[in-house]
Amino acid sequence: MDFQFLLDGLAEGLKAMSWLEAVAVFFGIASVFYSMREHIWVYPTGIVSTLIYVWICLQYKLYADMGINAYYFSMSIYGWYVWTHPKENQAVLPVTWLKPKGWLIALLIFIASYGVLSFVLSNFTDSDVPYWDSFTTSSAFVGMWLMAKKKVENWIMWIITDLVSVPLYFYKGLILTSFQFVFFTVLAFLGLFAWIKSARNYANS
Repeated sequence: MDFQFLLDGLAEGLKAMSWLEAVAVFFGIASVFYSMREHIWVYPTGIVSTLIYVWICLQYKLYADMGINAYYFSMSIYGWYVWTHPKENQAVLPVTWLKPKGWLIALLIFIASYGVLSFVLSNFTDSDVPYWDSFTTSSAFVGMWLMAKKKVENWIMWIITDLVSVPLYFYKGLILTSFQFVFFTVLAFLGLFAWIKSARNYANS
């Protein structure tokens, strides 16, 4: 791997970075950090980041990602409510695994959203990355839904989303955001391990 290329890319990204992108990156990282720890602050920090990225994605013609950030905003409100309103016999909403029915629903959400988004972006917008953009959006769509439900598998979807987003944002010239997704990938693996442990502790309690 050409590490000098990566370092040069990071330096270029820092030079081109707007203060708005810097704020979005900061709150985005904070949101993932809080998510790893099952802390409710995952939602207010995420709301700030997603609202900023709606505007940024609009400017860079990443229309599907603009839509997914708007979706993140609405799901953050929903997740905030769900996390703070557990069942009567639960002190907090526990981390659990998806059941087969949940996997089926997740798969259907992904297929349906990808089909609709790729069709719309390739036929009705000037996006130059319609299928790429649609893939990251659809996988993130599922990941956010699973996170609101506090399912372990949400991290798997985020890992897939992050790995594909790294080259996408680099290609679009959002270098710092691309590096943010590299960092997100690392955090997603840590989050996966942490939530697996939490789910096991709940199952054995």
